[in-house]
Amino acid sequence: MPIEHLDVLIVGAGLSGIGAAYHLQSRLGDKRYAILESRTELGGTWSLFQYPGIRSDSDMYTFGYSFRPWTAEKSISDGASILKYLRETAAEYGIDRHIRYGQRVTAAAWSSTEASWLVDVEEGADKQRRQYRCRFLYLCCGYYDYEKGHAPAFPGQENFRGTIVHPQQWPRDHDHAGQRVVVIGSGATAVTLVPAMAGTAEHVTMLQRSPTYITSLPARDKIATWLRKRLPLRTAYRLARAKNVALTMTFFGLARGTPEFFKRLIRAAQKKFLPTDFAFDTHLNPRYQPWDQRLCLVPDGDLFKAIRAGKASIVTDGIESFVEDGVRLQSGRHLQADLIVTATGLKLQAFGGARISVDGKPVDLGKSHTYNGVMLRDVPNLAFCVGYTNASWTLRADLSSLFVCRLLAHMDRRGYAKVVAQTDDASLEPSLPLLNFTSGYVRRSIDEFPQQGPRSPWRLRQNYLVDLLNLKFRPIADGTLRFSHVAQTTVGEPGKATA
Repeated sequence: MPIEHLDVLIVGAGLSGIGAAYHLQSRLGDKRYAILESRTELGGTWSLFQYPGIRSDSDMYTFGYSFRPWTAEKSISDGASILKYLRETAAEYGIDRHIRYGQRVTAAAWSSTEASWLVDVEEGADKQRRQYRCRFLYLCCGYYDYEKGHAPAFPGQENFRGTIVHPQQWPRDHDHAGQRVVVIGSGATAVTLVPAMAGTAEHVTMLQRSPTYITSLPARDKIATWLRKRLPLRTAYRLARAKNVALTMTFFGLARGTPEFFKRLIRAAQKKFLPTDFAFDTHLNPRYQPWDQRLCLVPDGDLFKAIRAGKASIVTDGIESFVEDGVRLQSGRHLQADLIVTATGLKLQAFGGARISVDGKPVDLGKSHTYNGVMLRDVPNLAFCVGYTNASWTLRADLSSLFVCRLLAHMDRRGYAKVVAQTDDASLEPSLPLLNFTSGYVRRSIDEFPQQGPRSPWRLRQNYLVDLLNLKFRPIADGTLRFSHVAQTTVGEPGKATA
């Protein structure tokens, strides 16, 4: 079986992978690279999810790429527009020509003797084996399991005579018009689904065990629109992006530093849309502190408007069991339903489920540590991309890819073939979870992900300005990264590593 040799192999053709390819080819145009995508189209999350109302939960001036302005009217945008933006970006810069579809990475093995990765791939529906060898491996596959979401078994589920759908497996031709719908969940997916379905359904009930922080933002950014009318497009985009980065950081700082004041701000925003007799403390008063879990945004208060119009409602209760025509609650109440949507969360999957090994020794990701949230301790020539939990994913994805390009350029200038992040065990204690979040989807799988240390550079900061300094401006040779040479450095001509 022939093995294709590349300088850089990117895994994942979603938001992160397309951005990574742009930065790589614009800064290191001589690198031979490919993007492996397990699905049959690019777009990642934005081509996978088809449920009604799918949209961004961040503004598109920060969720869009730094190098290609977002020009659509809405700042909080629908999934179809985001997917169009990704497709156009890939086509405009020729990135789409580098994507290999239907290729799922199952394993990656580093060889110090050859100073390269041997990557095993399953190709197509028949899972034919294929291999690549690359000098550097960049994992941009996010952290969601694309095969299936989290779908707990509910008592009596088999007795329900209607339809049960998980948002991740939404049927493209499903029609919910005139139906009584119960959406189980209170996260970003649920608050998106409810107002989107309420327009044609008889009624939509959001059934939650406990409340979530939900606030409204304008779907259109008036300041960004004003800037676009008066300034060159790229200048206006950069200013709008900087403005929204500052607002996001301020918003997060208020939430963590003055949580009671932040709660009052959230409540004031909710009261603008909801009737005065709404049971705020029952349905919109979370048990946890702000940003212990991700804040849910509803553009122009669409969820609240649907509730006020009588097309939707929130019920806070536990499920006793499903019954033939709906759900029986622990309080004894009965919710009738023709359709039940189990918006019960996503499943996390580290590195797309690929097995990673170094010189024949498997890497236990759950016991590894992350360097600057980009590399792994003692794992050579490998980077991964993970976004923010308190801001737009793309802000950090851009910085991660810039760092990878700086790292590769540094290695090229000095003839290095190998880089590895190393430190002693004592500096990594006490360890912290990679995603320091209390959300259920994080808690269920966090032990499978790398950990972070207590201080830089082993700490993953949820702070754009700190990361901007560390990943874009701080010297690559920081004393933690160890570099080495080999006799030959051309791909396909392995040599023996030397210290």
